[in-house]
Amino acid sequence: MTASAAPEPILPESDFAPDADGIGDIDETTELVFPARQTLLKRLSDVVCLPETRVNAFERAVTADLLVEMLREAQKGERLKVSRRLSRLSEVPHSLVRLLITDEPDIARCLIEDCDSLSDTDLLYCVRNGTAHHHRLLAQRKHIGPVICEAIADTGDAEAVESLLRNRQSTLSQAAIEVAVAMSQNEPGLVPLIIKRLELRPSSAYVMFWWSDADVRRTILSRFAVNREVMQDAAADVFAMAAKEGWNDALSRKALQFIERRQRNREAIKKSPFDSLEDAIKDAASRGMTRHTAEEISYMSGLKPSTGAKILRDRGGEGLAVLCKATGLKKADLRNLWRALRRPAEKDGDTHPDLARVLLAYDMLAVDRAQTVLRYWNWSLSSALTHVMIRAIARGESFDMDELSVPQRTAMLAFSQDLKA
Repeated sequence: MTASAAPEPILPESDFAPDADGIGDIDETTELVFPARQTLLKRLSDVVCLPETRVNAFERAVTADLLVEMLREAQKGERLKVSRRLSRLSEVPHSLVRLLITDEPDIARCLIEDCDSLSDTDLLYCVRNGTAHHHRLLAQRKHIGPVICEAIADTGDAEAVESLLRNRQSTLSQAAIEVAVAMSQNEPGLVPLIIKRLELRPSSAYVMFWWSDADVRRTILSRFAVNREVMQDAAADVFAMAAKEGWNDALSRKALQFIERRQRNREAIKKSPFDSLEDAIKDAASRGMTRHTAEEISYMSGLKPSTGAKILRDRGGEGLAVLCKATGLKKADLRNLWRALRRPAEKDGDTHPDLARVLLAYDMLAVDRAQTVLRYWNWSLSSALTHVMIRAIARGESFDMDELSVPQRTAMLAFSQDLKA
């Protein structure tokens, strides 16, 4: 290219003509008009837009650097025109991208929404250096990968996370899903969006169960209450090996407790003042549920008292259906448990709607699938919740979530409101 030859325009001249495309918020009457500046900005943009056959990488980079310096002090309308022009390119210099993608939202929007050539490093730069408005624009971008989704979720902006969940062309990482689930505890509007995501896994669904409405709970129990046949077949001979070792290895013992078919704790039943789990529930139905009876029911059901208390306190009641189906209790026992908690069983001569809903949950569950849910709750809500964590949650202390295991994060979410109450 010679110094006297002006670059051939690659894109339409209309990019630098007065706005006619409806992109408002820029009052041209308040901006000074410098024809030479506008022409120079257009020409430099032309050079940046030239194909590799016309300009090499170094020339393009130097031109981009000069354009960046001009744009730093250019007027808003001028920056918008350059951003709009560059958004159509298959390759945009990073220096220009980083300047414009974190500019005012009206200017950044052109690149965020329309520029397909932006790299993940460009988008991450926007997440880290942009505003909440930028995050929300990014969350609506087509084809967002898991790394960017995770970075947007980590901003904690509920509107951006909602946009991510609504965006069917986004791919959420497990960490992003966990952030959304944690936020949904205080942002209930996120729950129906999360449950529709294909990336949602049982660990997150089981903890979200506790603050979900009846419809979402049914979805969780039908979609995520999986059986353990594969695990049971794989570990069939390990039970005898562990018994021969005297069950001395706590690590394998906990895992086998999750896998085994039997739910009720025979040793606890032998030591209990009640003859059976059914007898304990019947006694509670007549006398009322006491802390002692609740603990006995938990122990006989193969649960830790903290898990049992969580289920018995559950306002929706579907947790009771899971407990009863998993332990082989009948519908009559579920009704007794309902009465023991002094919940209304009838309304206008018919079964109370709340009890009817819980009975429906009981009917839809298979025993083995109910056991999977119940054991996951017990595993995550008891074994992972140490005394140190309990004190820390009660005091409102923060944790590095990346340092916590999945069950520890589950326990923190499920018990945080209970412990702070």
